Amino acid sequence: MIQVENLQKYFKKTVKQPGFMGSVKSIFHSEKETVKAVDDISFHVDKGEILGFIGPNGAGKSTVIKMLTGILTPTAGNCIINGQNPQKNRKKYVKEIGVVFGQRTQLWWDLPLTETYAVLREIYEVDEAKFTKQMEFLNEVLELQPFINSPVRTLSLGQRMRADIAASLLHNPKVLFLDEPTIGLDVVVKDNIRRAISKINREEGTTVILTTHDLEDISSLCKRIVMIDHGKKVYDGSLYNLKQKYGQMRELNFEAADENSILALDYENAFASNGLGEGDLTFKADGTMVTVAFNTDKISVEQMLNYTLGTVHVKDINVKDADIEEIIRRLYKGDAEHGGSI
Repeated sequence: MIQVENLQKYFKKTVKQPGFMGSVKSIFHSEKETVKAVDDISFHVDKGEILGFIGPNGAGKSTVIKMLTGILTPTAGNCIINGQNPQKNRKKYVKEIGVVFGQRTQLWWDLPLTETYAVLREIYEVDEAKFTKQMEFLNEVLELQPFINSPVRTLSLGQRMRADIAASLLHNPKVLFLDEPTIGLDVVVKDNIRRAISKINREEGTTVILTTHDLEDISSLCKRIVMIDHGKKVYDGSLYNLKQKYGQMRELNFEAADENSILALDYENAFASNGLGEGDLTFKADGTMVTVAFNTDKISVEQMLNYTLGTVHVKDINVKDADIEEIIRRLYKGDAEHGGSI
């Protein structure tokens, strides 16, 4: 469905010397610097797959998405989506994709949603019977009916996001690009959006590429992720394997009987002989509530519990696995420091 081969995108920027004279000099003798926003990235996406496409700010995610949607032209390499090149025959290509940018809208501010959708139907040249059927499906999945006749400017952020997703799906695209679809939404609305995306993928067979900083989106929707950093791909594989390889961290949370008893805890000395490295053990106390994150490759759960329960009187305690955010943080930090392959 989606084939990305050796994709590269370079930008040239002007390098200005500091101060007023530097500004004057740059007018007449400007120096250029090449920035590699995307550096030789390749990946494939199967039909009907939901791919999580993640990375830190400035990693190059948005640049890749803009090339896949045809907004930008690659410096080198190529991408083929459903047999088409996004930069060629644009009119035909855009009828086969849907795009949602979390911070931007394709809706008309003062028009009711019904009129906005009618305009989009004409733009995408969707016949009336197919449009009616698709609107019935989107109304059911995204629950648009309560505000379908309201002007866009009166909608809440959550309603507008649901309306934007519906707008991107009116023409029943083969591929849906979602860039931060849950940004700024409350927990309940985020959960509703995730369920809607999952149902659309399941019932329509829509291929989805999802970029997000909300790692709960990834955990809820994606079995596979592609991670990039500084324009390079650093991981391509299943979420399960990522957790298996980098999920050694666990978190111990407990409530002590009183604050003074916490002073007796000295985890670093207790496990000094375990060969701990940076980030293998962290301790945080807030009143009587204590959180200890530890690397189970260095400290077993049994060791951690024996020391804690033998040192302080505990009212309540639990151990949980590391979340995906901690796993990704360790992937970036650990492999960069130790030169391991990802």
